[in-house]
Amino acid sequence: MYYTYMLRCSDNSIYTGITTDLTRRIKEHIEKSNKCAKYTHSHQGIKLEIAWKSENRVLASKLEYHLKTLTKVKKEMLIKQPEKLKEILGQKISCEKYISIF
Repeated sequence: MYYTYMLRCSDNSIYTGITTDLTRRIKEHIEKSNKCAKYTHSHQGIKLEIAWKSENRVLASKLEYHLKTLTKVKKEMLIKQPEKLKEILGQKISCEKYISIF
């Protein structure tokens, strides 16, 4: 099982990533461990906003890629209304393969 997630940073930016262990990965970002992403090392991660579950790394990576191409406005919309995933990305990926865990 893989997770694609969006993490709020202290400067209100949104970091997007993938992992197999969501709890561990968010902790690494927030605590700025040696394994945190370069981005969250300089932009303090403060809160997991949303995450989607998928069967494998390929699916998780596809969702991550498309989420990273969204504008901040659309990312904020997805955080508030996860059910809009299909409306926002339905033309690019098969959204049925992703389960929101929030």
